[in-house]
Amino acid sequence: MTSTDVRTDGAGDPGQVGTPRRRARMRGCLPFAGVCAAALVLLFLGSRLSLLPGLGGLFEEKTTDRSGPAVLKSIQDMSAYEAASGNFQVVVDLEKDAKFLPDAIRGTRTLYVGAGTVGASVDLGRVGADGVTVDEDRTTAAIVLPHAVLGKPALDPDRSYAVSKQRGLLDRLGDFFSDNPGSEQAVNKLAAKHIGKAAEESGLTKRAEKNTASMLQGLLGSLGFEKVTVRYSDPPG
Repeated sequence: MTSTDVRTDGAGDPGQVGTPRRRARMRGCLPFAGVCAAALVLLFLGSRLSLLPGLGGLFEEKTTDRSGPAVLKSIQDMSAYEAASGNFQVVVDLEKDAKFLPDAIRGTRTLYVGAGTVGASVDLGRVGADGVTVDEDRTTAAIVLPHAVLGKPALDPDRSYAVSKQRGLLDRLGDFFSDNPGSEQAVNKLAAKHIGKAAEESGLTKRAEKNTASMLQGLLGSLGFEKVTVRYSDPPG
């Protein structure tokens, strides 16, 4: 008589091989899936509850400024008289494309409104020893000044803003994994460049020279001078 051992643990069934392992892996994934589901539910509730009176404060954002104190790096004495200032605004349309890829995959296009000011000044510190002539009666004076120059454009962050920004798929993924301040710097530099060019064509320096002459004539007139002549000339050398 022969006896046959019968296994009851299911090891002999090919369909049952590895089942405990798979169940263990599934049990390990359940907590992670539950956390993700709970996070999605909280986000959904936050967006909905914020619309209800009295419940918006539960999901209200709080801004904390942890910036350090401003540090004085240097002090520069100024001898220039800023006699005129112009306000400018420009619409920047900056597009960057990949050579062999469509815009939907790689490329950006930013529409940006840049607003800023440009000042025009006359450097009174560059007036030489022979730049001021006074007669013996001290009633007539002649002054020779250097021509007015434009300052650097100063963008106003309160009046500058991005209207729209289109990005390709790869650019969106890149922005998701890392900050990209270079794109903001690009439109700011381009806006400042266009504003500076507009200031050169606006006649702002002529206005500054006229205002400077009027200021000096009024100042010396209050000191007893009856005739004050102001002219502009490029300094030698």
